[in-house]
Amino acid sequence: MSTNNKELLFCPLGGVGEIGANMSLYGYGEKNFHEWIMIDIGVTFTDDSVPGIDLVVPDPDFIIQKKKNLKGIVLTHGHEDHIGAIAYLWPYLKCKIYATPFTATLIKEKFKEKKINIDDHLNIIPLNGKIDIKPFKINFVSLTHSILEPNALLISTPDGNIFHTGDWKCDLKPLIGKNMDTEKLKNIGSSGVLAMVCDSTNIFTEGRSGSESDVRDNLINLFETIEHRIVVTTFASNVARMESVFKCAEKVGRHLSLVGRSMNKIYKVAKSCGYLESVKPPIDPRDAIRLPKSKIVYLCTGSQGEPKGAINRIVNDEHPDVELSEGDTVIFSSRIIPGNEKKLYKMHNALCKKKINVISEENAFVHVSGHPGRDEMKDMYQWIKPKISVPVHGEHRHLLEHYNFANSMQVKFPTLIENGDVLRIFPGEPKIVDKVNNGKLLIDGNKLIDEDNLALKERKNISFHGLLDLSVLISKNNKIQRNPIINIRGLPFDDLEKNEIIYELEDKFFDVCSNINLNNKKSEKLLIDELKSQLRKVIFNRCNKKPFMNINFIKI
Repeated sequence: MSTNNKELLFCPLGGVGEIGANMSLYGYGEKNFHEWIMIDIGVTFTDDSVPGIDLVVPDPDFIIQKKKNLKGIVLTHGHEDHIGAIAYLWPYLKCKIYATPFTATLIKEKFKEKKINIDDHLNIIPLNGKIDIKPFKINFVSLTHSILEPNALLISTPDGNIFHTGDWKCDLKPLIGKNMDTEKLKNIGSSGVLAMVCDSTNIFTEGRSGSESDVRDNLINLFETIEHRIVVTTFASNVARMESVFKCAEKVGRHLSLVGRSMNKIYKVAKSCGYLESVKPPIDPRDAIRLPKSKIVYLCTGSQGEPKGAINRIVNDEHPDVELSEGDTVIFSSRIIPGNEKKLYKMHNALCKKKINVISEENAFVHVSGHPGRDEMKDMYQWIKPKISVPVHGEHRHLLEHYNFANSMQVKFPTLIENGDVLRIFPGEPKIVDKVNNGKLLIDGNKLIDEDNLALKERKNISFHGLLDLSVLISKNNKIQRNPIINIRGLPFDDLEKNEIIYELEDKFFDVCSNINLNNKKSEKLLIDELKSQLRKVIFNRCNKKPFMNINFIKI
């Protein structure tokens, strides 16, 4: 063990106390000077409370300030919550990127969409490969998960090793890729692991997560009982599940058609990396519509009820090439992620009203998780034998349960941290030694904005309270010309009542204007402030709403 004055730090900027938006930093060096690596750079999703925003990313300001000391971004696997922010945030970092082939191909596509050439910065690492980005030596350790090429990372420094699991499970019968090398994991543990930073997603789940091969067997059994159209929706990134649906369709004499941009993109990426070689090519949805109902399977995006997902468009009769009718079957081959229940049950109900059969994890075995149950967690702790446990990738309730679990596994130093905490792993006992900025940025269109952005506040205000827009024509001698142009949006009035209110607003407008002169900018501001106050009162008295107001003075 080293006797110098250096320290080893771990600092998550996202993915702790939440599921998604994974971004972790490891620092090594003297107290006031560290070299850093970033592990993963993901997104998370918003809900209806943030209008117009779909994606949220961790705020990387802390590491941007230290980007000269950032040695690279190392990606564990290709799920959006681990790579989805890279094309948005990398331009602020401009460092090397390290990924295995499938993940590298996915991020190339992301940068291509942004018209950024990443070739000079992207390093493609073979499975179980090694990289040396001093002072860190990193071994990629292939595991199993619900996506191709998931990797744990053995991060070695002069003062100890860290085992960063990424997302994983123990699939004893993986359909694509090799079995986990348990002997390799045991050897890693035997060589000494200072800390394990570990996935907490399914810490409440007893037993084991199950195998993709078992899902395939059950899907075949289901397909054999269905006479009409079959629609399967699942995560596009789950290539093993995709292959299963291909194989099941072929087994029962059906053609398969991919529906949705992400589904087609993942299929092409997987093929380009040498996967899905044994499946029959899919047919175009425009050709599939001419086939008999008993001869087609559609594999669609949108398994979490996403508004733009293919299955949502199909259910709402908005898809140009796919239609459903009575007696057809829709299989939701995915987990219902907490927070998405409302959207999914709305979709299920709409299908049931049309007498379309709905199969999901609630009434059939059509999905297994990509994360470890408690028995698998027990195995990993027994293989790796860390001195320090750092639970990540979970909400606070997951982290606390994982902390207690690690304690029961006789880990010497189980820890609990939050986003922004700087945990000193070495020297001495683990200790939180600092707190750094760990906010969130929102992806609004093609721009990054912070959470207190004025435009977002205005949008929220309009969405909750409606809009009152007033245009006032002003002559050259600063006199008001004719009645103001008034528009009301998003307020609960019918046409008749809206006309009555506009007349009332006009009367109030002239009452206010009669006492104010418009000779200078200061008087204009006073008039605007008074109009906002008085006109809002008119609306509030009518419907108990205080609308967002926009007042324009137009000089003519």
